[in-house]
Amino acid sequence: MDTDAADIHAPRRTPDLIADTLIGEIRGGVFAPDAPLPTERDLCERFSASRPTVREALAQMQMRGYLTAGAGKRPRATLPSIATVLRGTGDLIREVLGDAESGAHLEQMRQFIETGAAREAAKRADNIQLAKLQAALEKNFDAVGTADFAPTDIAFHRALVSVVGNPVILTLHDMFVSTMIAQRPPTPNALRYDQIAYDEHREIYQAVLDGDVVTATDVMDRHLTRSYRARLKAPQLSPETGGRTTH
Repeated sequence: MDTDAADIHAPRRTPDLIADTLIGEIRGGVFAPDAPLPTERDLCERFSASRPTVREALAQMQMRGYLTAGAGKRPRATLPSIATVLRGTGDLIREVLGDAESGAHLEQMRQFIETGAAREAAKRADNIQLAKLQAALEKNFDAVGTADFAPTDIAFHRALVSVVGNPVILTLHDMFVSTMIAQRPPTPNALRYDQIAYDEHREIYQAVLDGDVVTATDVMDRHLTRSYRARLKAPQLSPETGGRTTH
């Protein structure tokens, strides 16, 4: 027997049917965006379903971007957007950030996005975008050696990525960069690290201001590579060395 054919004709699960019905009504205008959905009790009566079944349907709708919910508040209808879909996926991806290899893949994604952003910014940043980038750089300078350096670091990079004008790229950047930086271990000399990072930010800004595509791209690539590797733990010495380094 063809198992694929059997799957096609298998009865659909009740939560799937409830979710699809409500999504169809949202898309058809029965429930306007931000309108409250019926209560769980009403949905249970309408679909002759239990509360756990209705809750599973609502959770599925939220994951698909058709529902927003808050603690103690009625679920409300919404229409999915690039941002909401990516954020829902991002919540799952962030669960694996503790894994070294997964973290390295996300760092690579960030490097790919931001080197491309530096290139595009050097090509076509307008005066308003340059002014925003300069303001972010100045705040980053003022925060060197303080607890505010990381947020201003993120803000500088975000201002650069914003020049591209692509909401998908900006959403991906927003989803992961703050989390990655927050989870990085501290450096032994935070002030020195901040000074190096700021100087590289300044070089990137100057290259963008000059329209120097090659330098902007190269400095950004070097900046992100150095920043990531500076946080990696040094390998442990073998017992045979007795804690002594060898040459």
